[in-house]
Amino acid sequence: MTEPCSTGIGGDMFCLYYDAATGSVSALNGSGRAGAACTLDTVRRSLGVPDGVVGKIPMSSVHAVTVPGAAAGWADTVDRLGSGRLSLAQILAPAIELGETGFPVSELTAYFWQRGEASIRRASPNFAEMLKDDPAALDGVRAPRAGEIIRLPQLAQTFRALAAEGKRGFYTGRVAAELVKVCGDLGGHLTLADLQHHLDTGSEAVAPISLKFCGQKQQQQQQQQNDKSGVELWEHPPNGQGIVALMALGILEELEARGAIATFGPADHNSAPYLHAVVEALRIAFADASWFVTDADPAVGPGVPTAELVSRAYLAARARLFDATRASDILRHGDPLSSEPGSPALSSSDTVYFCVADAAGNAISFINSNYGGFGTAIIPAGCGFTLQNRGANFSLRADHPNVLAPRKRPYHTIIPGLVTNLGGTKPGSLHSVFGVMGGFMQPQGHVQVLLGQLVGGLSPQQALDAPRVCIGAGMPEDGGDGDGDDDEYDRTVYVEEGMPAATVDGLRALGHRVQVVTGHGRALFGRGQIIRRTRDGVTGVSLWSAGSDMRGDGAAYPA
Repeated sequence: MTEPCSTGIGGDMFCLYYDAATGSVSALNGSGRAGAACTLDTVRRSLGVPDGVVGKIPMSSVHAVTVPGAAAGWADTVDRLGSGRLSLAQILAPAIELGETGFPVSELTAYFWQRGEASIRRASPNFAEMLKDDPAALDGVRAPRAGEIIRLPQLAQTFRALAAEGKRGFYTGRVAAELVKVCGDLGGHLTLADLQHHLDTGSEAVAPISLKFCGQKQQQQQQQQNDKSGVELWEHPPNGQGIVALMALGILEELEARGAIATFGPADHNSAPYLHAVVEALRIAFADASWFVTDADPAVGPGVPTAELVSRAYLAARARLFDATRASDILRHGDPLSSEPGSPALSSSDTVYFCVADAAGNAISFINSNYGGFGTAIIPAGCGFTLQNRGANFSLRADHPNVLAPRKRPYHTIIPGLVTNLGGTKPGSLHSVFGVMGGFMQPQGHVQVLLGQLVGGLSPQQALDAPRVCIGAGMPEDGGDGDGDDDEYDRTVYVEEGMPAATVDGLRALGHRVQVVTGHGRALFGRGQIIRRTRDGVTGVSLWSAGSDMRGDGAAYPA
């Protein structure tokens, strides 16, 4: 409701949940699928992509709209993981009130709302529903400014339908009809049957994936706290990209084990050798993810070799691509199913992440997004929300694992994170729930924020405040045709202002193309939240701490 430039009911969600009673971690995939009529040939023809050209789905195209999974995801999260003491209607009530009576727009939200105004106006005839009334403005409406009050009554009405009728209030009836109509009017192929399919299918309970990380003094440090062997990072499985963070950490551990990098200490955090290792590990991981990450359902594609990608043998083989003395060349994906697995083979997007823990020790890591800003910015009439553009992540290459197909889910950037302790008096106890928003920055943020705590000895707030780096993730730059030619890949290492000058110079000396990013451009580095649980070393009493990113409008507070 209050940050529609980043997230909304027209998008998707994922979550990870820690059950304190059982010490178990579960995951919920609330992402939507392409329509049943969205075959590769149909969409290529609709886009006018000539034969022999790979092409791509534009971020603003109606063909980038997949079935929104958020509404079902919210309802299913409350139903399956909630305490039972609050209904969905009670949870939505404050947001409904804000939409009907109005709310002041925060600084960053106003900035991005104004930046997205032109897209909202172009996308559909219903643009006024998400702009502020102003008789002096073009068409009598404009984007709100910081501190101004805006009302979103149509969005509040959509929330009321979900609150009153549950998932049916979104996937059937008026909202569904208007969603299908606006897509059809713009040449899209979503149907009421596609929405009914998602209603019937619901959000998918999936097994989370994880990697045990014992590198970088973890064994020594944890033993000092009566733990034995480090932490376990949990991520949502593909079609999410959380596997990138697991692979990067695994590669770093392999590099340390064979002496290719140092065992870094707090003084090394954000130094050039430290960040060179992090950047190169992420490059290797993204080279695989940009090929392999897709819908894991074998009914709609080849699936994903998840276990093989995070296996120690494969990570050790991929770690051999690292050179401590220079930046890597263009990296290709490996073959995790081969007997020789080591053979070689963008701008930020917007999201909202939150985490919550309760007195019983349960915790949730929850993320929801439109993908790029307002998504497609297409608004179903009378509904007050924009439709996501997640389908732009499908490939239009027929031989690509992530190729568009009917009822298929695309590569997804949003990833919740969760960490448990491996040893000590309570193996499997919660270490933290956390996330970093921002397109392909997200797994990069997971690695940097987690290592900031484990290696740098930083508190949650310090780990979030520390300057970050962002690489192009091996994804084609704007304007490329997506065929994977070397000249399409962004090799820049974007460095946030505040990084030590010696680090910037050191990265350049290693051959990295470095660009320092300042001002509002720092949105590139994402925004994070952390809740961490520790134990007093003497009394064993549990302590909660938290942090909220200074780059965003969020907050950390006890409720």
